[in-house]
Amino acid sequence: MFRKAVFPGKYIQGAGAIGELPALIKLLGRQGMIVASPSVKDKVLPACAIDLNAHGIHVELFRGECCEKEVARLSAIITSRHVDVLVGMGGGKAIDTAKIAADRANIAVIIIPTIASSDAPCSGCAVLYSDDGTFDSVCYQKANPAAVLVDVGIIAAAPTRFLVAGMGDALSTWFEARSCNRTQSANECGGSSTAAGLHIARLCYETLLTHGVAAKAASESHTVTPALECIVEANILLSGL
Repeated sequence: MFRKAVFPGKYIQGAGAIGELPALIKLLGRQGMIVASPSVKDKVLPACAIDLNAHGIHVELFRGECCEKEVARLSAIITSRHVDVLVGMGGGKAIDTAKIAADRANIAVIIIPTIASSDAPCSGCAVLYSDDGTFDSVCYQKANPAAVLVDVGIIAAAPTRFLVAGMGDALSTWFEARSCNRTQSANECGGSSTAAGLHIARLCYETLLTHGVAAKAASESHTVTPALECIVEANILLSGL
């Protein structure tokens, strides 16, 4: 069995990192569109120093459920607006919907998580639900996101419970990776784990133990600190690789 691994095309993290979005869209295509949850559209985006209209970036409201109906609606908008770069911004369901819609349209997707509650932003899979919110299926994309843009200033403003949930999710990464390595179990790429993947999983675990408490305190005061930066990276990037 071959060793296999997949990664997002780019990973950019830091306070104010959302300012990189127009340049990323220009790098990946010509016409961008943001799929944003209501709170993102009403509160987060207006607070960002980006003139979306000047860059010709349309914002489409995510209607709350990652389901076939919503994916089909966004697919029609992608076609009508000639979108070639889709941006998923918000929590898990908004991000997953953007991943699926972009994959079906064969266009690039940029993920901008507004909470650090899981490693989903970097992955090449998404969960599809029925219209009423019950589980339907897991959808695997042809590639991981073209870029993941993590603005730690936005993450710091979110409720602390999301960061703590992400730490809990990331905590299992090392034990899962170690078990898969020992048993030579196939990963999601259909191959065995790489040495890099195993070391990254261990680093994720050590980062959580070293910086977790201080990062939680920073989140509670909505302050960007080195500890918070480390835990956001562990929750989203290290755990996701």
